Amino acid sequence: MDPIMNTATREIFRNFPVWMQLIFYVVGLATVFFFCYGFWLKYKKYSRGRDNGRFNDLAGRFFKALGLMATNKTVFKRDAYAGTAHWLIFWGFVVLFIGTVIVAVDHDFVELVFGYRMLQGTFYKWFSLFMDVSGILFIIGLLMMMFRRSKKPPQLDYTRPDLKEGEYDRSNYKKDDKAFTWLLMFIAITGFMIEALRISADGFPDFEVWSPVGNALAHIIDPIASNGLHMATWWIHGIIVLVFIAYIPYSKAMHMLVDYANLMFTDDMAVKRLERVTEEKMDEGMGYLKLEDFTWKELMDFDSCTKCGRCHVACPANASGAPLSPRDLILDMRTYADAGGKTAEWFGQQYADGVKPSGDKVMVAGDIIKAETLWSCTTCMACVEACPVGIEHLTSIVQMRRTLVEEGNMEDSLQDALANIGDYGNSFGQSERMRAKWTKGLSFKIKDARKEAVDYLWFVGDFASYDAGVQEMTRKVAELFNTIGMNFGILYDGEKNSGNDVRRIGEEGLYEMLAEDNIAAFEDAEFKDIITTDPHSYNTIKNEYPDFGGNYSVYHYTGLLCKLIDEGKLQFSKKLSHYKVTYHDPCYLGRYNDETAAPRRLLELLGVQFTEMARNKENSFCCGAGGGRIWMDDSKLDKRPSEMRIEEALEIDGVNLFIVACPKDYTMYSDAVKTSGNEGNIAVKDIIELIEEAL
Repeated sequence: MDPIMNTATREIFRNFPVWMQLIFYVVGLATVFFFCYGFWLKYKKYSRGRDNGRFNDLAGRFFKALGLMATNKTVFKRDAYAGTAHWLIFWGFVVLFIGTVIVAVDHDFVELVFGYRMLQGTFYKWFSLFMDVSGILFIIGLLMMMFRRSKKPPQLDYTRPDLKEGEYDRSNYKKDDKAFTWLLMFIAITGFMIEALRISADGFPDFEVWSPVGNALAHIIDPIASNGLHMATWWIHGIIVLVFIAYIPYSKAMHMLVDYANLMFTDDMAVKRLERVTEEKMDEGMGYLKLEDFTWKELMDFDSCTKCGRCHVACPANASGAPLSPRDLILDMRTYADAGGKTAEWFGQQYADGVKPSGDKVMVAGDIIKAETLWSCTTCMACVEACPVGIEHLTSIVQMRRTLVEEGNMEDSLQDALANIGDYGNSFGQSERMRAKWTKGLSFKIKDARKEAVDYLWFVGDFASYDAGVQEMTRKVAELFNTIGMNFGILYDGEKNSGNDVRRIGEEGLYEMLAEDNIAAFEDAEFKDIITTDPHSYNTIKNEYPDFGGNYSVYHYTGLLCKLIDEGKLQFSKKLSHYKVTYHDPCYLGRYNDETAAPRRLLELLGVQFTEMARNKENSFCCGAGGGRIWMDDSKLDKRPSEMRIEEALEIDGVNLFIVACPKDYTMYSDAVKTSGNEGNIAVKDIIELIEEAL
């Protein structure tokens, strides 16, 4: 064997006396203990939370999270620069960590027990090359992140929308960001310096060309000074590494560990299908009152936040000037949970006296998170979809809203809407007998699905049934269904509000009553499938009614029309190429239920000139109506989300139609066109109107 290959190796404790090595091991073990203690405190905090059944299919969950972490898919989403930088940092760190483990195992176990070294010869050469390349990529990723922060993007602005300057102090967050980045940078740089000094002091062995970075640096270092500098630099590097290990459980660095677990235990249906309140929980209160009411996954959510701000800039409430930032809500809950669990961060946020109450009688909803903050949420799910680490903001928000509802802590208009729904089954406060009044003037009689068997039961919904501005649209839908020969019917006065928004307001008791009443009405009817034009109804009937025994095949009308086209039962007689349109994805259709293809396919078949807005599909912006916001006062907002969306559409050159597929969207955007002064610039139409014209 080549003797040069045999001598290709390195000494870990080069010229270190035994006592110095022992000191390192003692300090290292103390650091590991300190790390484990911090991690144990975190675990103890999570164990205070309720169980929520996330331990099914552990193998599948493990490998799904592994794939997301390995590819950095969630970080790349809509931010290729940040994704690339994070990928370089992530894999650079992983490789350097594995390399360090190999060194430790080789020195402290293999050589000690077997008298043999793995790190020699060819293996050592390739090991050195791989570590050097990974180290450089690691540094490049860190520099990219530093450059990005220097540009001060809005998502990294820690200014709060709910508190005034002086009421809070987040300077520690900035210190934590810098500490995390610079500790990693110093670890990488000093690691290369140790390598360079060793190579220089050893007289530049030929095999060290396999350490290209260290070898290049070694040539600019004085060999005479290398011996002394090597030991000093080795200790500097070692101390920084140990400080970083100790720092992890008490800082932003904790996300390196907890984010994997959070992604592993994320439930894609958690927000789409909200948790039922158990009878045991009802005895204590519908919502969350204290830390122990949260699930362990929600407590883990709070620690998982990296403060990346993606939810902050995606939130329509925050954009409109409402006192809500999903990021800040999660961070406030982290601060509260840490105080209760005695796991405070080294670099936590601070509040001025009296801003956040303290004591045994502090309520999570109303005290820690203000009522106006919770009521600002449109439940659009943009925060959940944007989050790269699997935080489920909305489950906590809805649970805290349930507490506010029990206390009656809400706007009068919202209280009135809920009272109307409870008394009349609709938010308009009109008689159940008036629900089908819109059918007058049709060219035919719609079947009563309770009396005649139909293929499709049309769940019309409140706005499509009662809102004067939407009723004409509803009649067009009915005429279209009749024209293409659909065998359909409705429930007439047997239909009630679907409850989707009632549940997300936090009125769980009323929601369950509505769900049970509607399911009873469904059972009295004879049909094959349910169809609805309302994405809010579509979501809850499809995803949440099964928990109450209502399992049905449910279509949004755009999906059903595409199905009929495939079956040859629907075709368009002319193209509408004179229209230049853009399309708005309803939150409860696109983001909640991944139905973005059907509406676009219909627009393509209609022959219109279609251009996407900047935010589309899963990244669509909210109209501002969801989560009960349509029944609340929005006069205090800087600008309504619906008006911002219309302005976004008008940025497209020549667009003349704003296309929707939701009755609430039709209402919100028709009003926004007027209030923004754009009546002559763009018109709002439902896809159904274009289809009617094309027929």
